[in-house]
Amino acid sequence: MNYTKHQIIQLPKILDERGNLSFIESNNHIPFEIKRTYLVYDVPGGDVRGGHAYHTMNEFIVALSGSFDVIVDDGTNSKTYSLNRSYYGLLIPKLTWRSLENFSTNALCMVISSGYYDESNYIRDFETFKRISLEAK
Repeated sequence: MNYTKHQIIQLPKILDERGNLSFIESNNHIPFEIKRTYLVYDVPGGDVRGGHAYHTMNEFIVALSGSFDVIVDDGTNSKTYSLNRSYYGLLIPKLTWRSLENFSTNALCMVISSGYYDESNYIRDFETFKRISLEAK
């Protein structure tokens, strides 16, 4: 699986009259080992989350409930993905700027990461990010 570019990944969906089931496996549905999972929720209307990139971490973002937009930028191009189903998610490779916005009421965002929390891995200034991402190409 090529993960040098952001992309939507369809997850397995097992249909059952009692309720459907989807799952995510490391190095199978997502191309990395899961080191950390966190949730973003109760985001006030109009607020934006994210607004950073990572030097070395990859992430997979899923809307477990509700909806929100993920705006990704590779330093040259920007694209918006609307996430609103729990059976697909957005793979975001390292050195990709991301912002999450337009959260619906009671939206629940799950983020699966290839790395543990490390503040030094964050790139929080967009101009610095653009310089680093262009140097890496």
